[in-house]
Amino acid sequence: MYHHVKKLMYTVNIGEPDVRFGNMLLEQFGGANGELAAAMQYTIQGWNCVDDIGRRDLLMDIGTEELSHLEVVGALIRMHLKPLKTNREAAEADPLVTIAGGGGVALFDSMGNAWTANYLKVTGELDVDLRSNIAAEARAKIVYERLIDHTDDPGTIDTLQFLMTREITHMKAFTAALESLEKAPFSIGMLKPTPGIVDEYFNGSTGDGNEGDTDMRGPWETSFGLHLVEANMEAAGGGLSVRDINGKIAGEDRGKQDDAQKATTSVADEALGKKAAVSSKAGNGRVATAKRGR
Repeated sequence: MYHHVKKLMYTVNIGEPDVRFGNMLLEQFGGANGELAAAMQYTIQGWNCVDDIGRRDLLMDIGTEELSHLEVVGALIRMHLKPLKTNREAAEADPLVTIAGGGGVALFDSMGNAWTANYLKVTGELDVDLRSNIAAEARAKIVYERLIDHTDDPGTIDTLQFLMTREITHMKAFTAALESLEKAPFSIGMLKPTPGIVDEYFNGSTGDGNEGDTDMRGPWETSFGLHLVEANMEAAGGGLSVRDINGKIAGEDRGKQDDAQKATTSVADEALGKKAAVSSKAGNGRVATAKRGR
């Protein structure tokens, strides 16, 4: 349940309206990295997160704050677009917003592209979703930074600086939630990767380019157990690696991902192959048994 309080999370004030800048701001209202996309992504992730009600609360907290950010961005946009309602020359700067939207906000980005649910990254796997959220906050931070670079209005800059700062706050919270799962950094899902080829770095971009680029070496080829495998364009069959796969490998390290307090609607134990503890008579006492498998 949501309750709207008639106060902006951050009070917005601007000097002279700038219609073209208001159009740019629409990117953070209905764009791929905007506040609506963030609010929907985190909220839907939270609604789906029945296996960890602690981190579900985190997702709902931040998803709700993103809705408040959408309201702040919307107020800022309306102030900058105000001349569209009365000034023909200003209106010509954005006929779509002027004629179709009456000079207000709508679910479009700065180029008039309609908002779409394709912007959302929702997998239902908590650690994967948290990584997506960290990346989403980083992208939004960069968008706000670039917007700040294209305005001289002090009130607008202050508002954008506030919103940009909160992206870092959310990155910290999502990162802490991910780290608290105590999973190995490259442990994803239920199945382990195939040994051998998981550590092969394929040198697939070779030769010298026209911009001074050549075959480079760096820690991305040697860190975390990686080693370089040179491309062989003349190899017949087998590819760069000739190792057999031999089927799936179960037993990925999940840390504490499956141990959190769950909602009553969770079926995690069944999905993970856990069997609930049962009591059986053994001699003069009762013995509780439990089995877990994957």
